[in-house]
Amino acid sequence: MFDKNEFNEIRDKLKEFDLNREETIQSSREIISISKQIIYASQREDFKSAEKLIKQIKPRISSLKTSNFDTNINKVAFQEYVEAICFYEFLKSGKIPSYKKLNVEVDDYLMGLCDLTGELGRKAIFDVIHKNYKKAKEIKELVNEIYGEFLKLNLRNGELRKKSDSIKWNLKKLEEVMY
Repeated sequence: MFDKNEFNEIRDKLKEFDLNREETIQSSREIISISKQIIYASQREDFKSAEKLIKQIKPRISSLKTSNFDTNINKVAFQEYVEAICFYEFLKSGKIPSYKKLNVEVDDYLMGLCDLTGELGRKAIFDVIHKNYKKAKEIKELVNEIYGEFLKLNLRNGELRKKSDSIKWNLKKLEEVMY
């Protein structure tokens, strides 16, 4: 009449889901924390510390599950990772790595770039305060380039669309700082 054994299987599946969920949440929190530390070290141009942190984050990001387990914290972790690595790479080499090089999904990459423009704005203000106008101008030009590329995207009214609006405001702040 009623298969109670099937409920044993269901309980096992739910238990496995919960274990994977908790593991993903914990890993995501670690990645978010390390990403913030990479940004902080990079802002201070402490690239040695940033490089140590990057070595710590790489294995964590590659093993982070992409299933969201009814929480999007792993998406946030991927976005923070993109922001941190792109910020570091720009300051070190003047280049922004591609989503393929970072091995992340396109939407996580784009959302990370949106956040990156805010961090770049803070760096440009620091540079202006320290009379490094050339670097501040370079940052403004990069944010302008990113903004121009986002304008070419056909974004739906979702989270990415909302977040992409921040690029325009960050660019406006940078233009004001440059004047």
